[in-house]
Amino acid sequence: MTWSPEPLPAFLTEPTRIGDEISVTGKWTPAAPGRWFFRSEDSGAMRQEWEDIHADARADAGVLSTEINHAIGQDAVLVHHIFESPEALVSYFSSTATRHMPALRAVAEPGLHLVRGVAMDDALRAALADKSVDAAFGEYLFGFVKDHGRTDPDSAIHVTAKWTCAPGQSIEELAHWWQRVGTDAHEIEPGMLRFEVYRVLGEDALIVHEVFEDSTTLRFHLSRGTAARYKKQIDEIAAPEGYFFRGPVSWDIRTYSRFLSLPATYTSLGRQ
Repeated sequence: MTWSPEPLPAFLTEPTRIGDEISVTGKWTPAAPGRWFFRSEDSGAMRQEWEDIHADARADAGVLSTEINHAIGQDAVLVHHIFESPEALVSYFSSTATRHMPALRAVAEPGLHLVRGVAMDDALRAALADKSVDAAFGEYLFGFVKDHGRTDPDSAIHVTAKWTCAPGQSIEELAHWWQRVGTDAHEIEPGMLRFEVYRVLGEDALIVHEVFEDSTTLRFHLSRGTAARYKKQIDEIAAPEGYFFRGPVSWDIRTYSRFLSLPATYTSLGRQ
């Protein structure tokens, strides 16, 4: 495939307002899955444990936002936390997470967790490694935010994904094609409110975070917008490891994303 580096447009080079914040989006599944898991005692125990964790997270001054919700059509829970700083994350995992971990691990196990921020220090990475969580740590590369105000939780859809290069493929090329996605989307997709790309430490991989105004704008993105425009180029050099959709994703988008072979988990926006 022919490609060449391009300078970032001005709107992709504006200073990020993330500051010291660290976002964590992750998936948990039952330790003993079964056809009737949600009718089992383990299901009730997992739900109760997440209720307790959610309450403790909301009471933690270092947790700026917390969402916990059950996946649609899966035996899974999707969690999303925003910490005010790496220190706040380390404090949370050494206190709240440590306190709940034995009971939670008795009925559930962690899947992929995507961790995003401007910078990742060793203490932050060690805090998750100590809990045996499969985590990818992404440091900010480029992006844009069209509206720094809070999005409407009744309509906005948040998409966080990890893309990993195939063996022998270039992370620089993968970043190039995602740069093209952001560049074109800024013009032709007014409903894409946020677009951020993070370089995963220690891997030839990227974490991409996008926020869409509603299902209509996400539908356009997938079917006729920049996802459709650059899917072939990205698919030739990389594969998605996980796609997390948070918000009121319509049933037709859930169906269409399966045609795109996205390893997707869907939830509504969790309680905050």
